[in-house]
Amino acid sequence: QARLARRQGETIVTPHPLEAARLLGIGAAEVQADRMKAARDLARRFNAVAVLKGSGTVIAAQEGCMALNPTGNPGLATGGTGDVLAGVCGALLAQGWPAWEAAVGAVWLHGAAADRLVEEGVGPIGMTAGELPAAIRKVLNGLVSAR
Repeated sequence: QARLARRQGETIVTPHPLEAARLLGIGAAEVQADRMKAARDLARRFNAVAVLKGSGTVIAAQEGCMALNPTGNPGLATGGTGDVLAGVCGALLAQGWPAWEAAVGAVWLHGAAADRLVEEGVGPIGMTAGELPAAIRKVLNGLVSAR
C-alpha cells in the first residue's frame, strides 16, 4: 500500500473482492454487501481509478464517477483472466488513454470478449485466460470496422 501511495502518473487498480477487502482493511463480505461503496473507497484511498472485479464489475474514479459494466460472464472467474484485464488497462494507458477511459474501455472489452467466446461455443465452462487476447482483438477490430 505504501508503494501505491508513492507512485506517479495515472493509476488503475483491479482487485477482486478479497484483495479489495485487504486493501480497505475490512472483510470480503462487507465489500460484497456494498460493491459501489467499496470501489469508491478504493479510488479515493489510493487516488486511482478502481476496478472492483466480479459479477457486475464496478469502476470508480477518485472524483466520484462510477460505472457498472454490463459485459462478461462466469468464464471470467478463472485464474489469469484478471491479469489479462490488467494488461489491457496497461496497454490502453500506454497508448495515452486517460485512466478513467482506459479502465472503462478495458473492462468492457474484456467482458465483451468473454461473451463473444461463449457465443462461439468456448465456455463459459473451461474458458481460459489464454483465449481472451485474441477475442479482445476481434472485438476491438469489429468496433473499428463498424466505425
